[in-house]
Amino acid sequence: MKLHRTTLRARQRGLSFIGLVFVGFLAVAAFAIGGQSVPIFLEYQAIRKATLKASKDGNTVPEIRASFDRASMIDNINSISGKDLEVTKRGDKTVVSFKYSREIELVGPAFLVYRFQYQTE
Repeated sequence: MKLHRTTLRARQRGLSFIGLVFVGFLAVAAFAIGGQSVPIFLEYQAIRKATLKASKDGNTVPEIRASFDRASMIDNINSISGKDLEVTKRGDKTVVSFKYSREIELVGPAFLVYRFQYQTE
């Protein structure tokens, strides 16, 4: 009879309650971080789009920055403004670039930092 119980226990598979709690905690943490990260990446895409549009619309540095500021008002861009753009000339092309970072507070002194940079071609 003792041999029968041992073989039944050896066949049991699955998560224990502690394992289930741990997996649930990881899933909640992933959804919380993902929920805060999605708007940051959407804003980055809007910034790239506004930068490309500004580089094509403007010929001078003030025109490019003003065009970016107009687009940022429409797309609700808060991370950078036109004054944060770096505008240079390469031959006859205007190159617009930017760098910025955003952070998400995790727990206590721990932060998740995203660093973005882009340059038009």
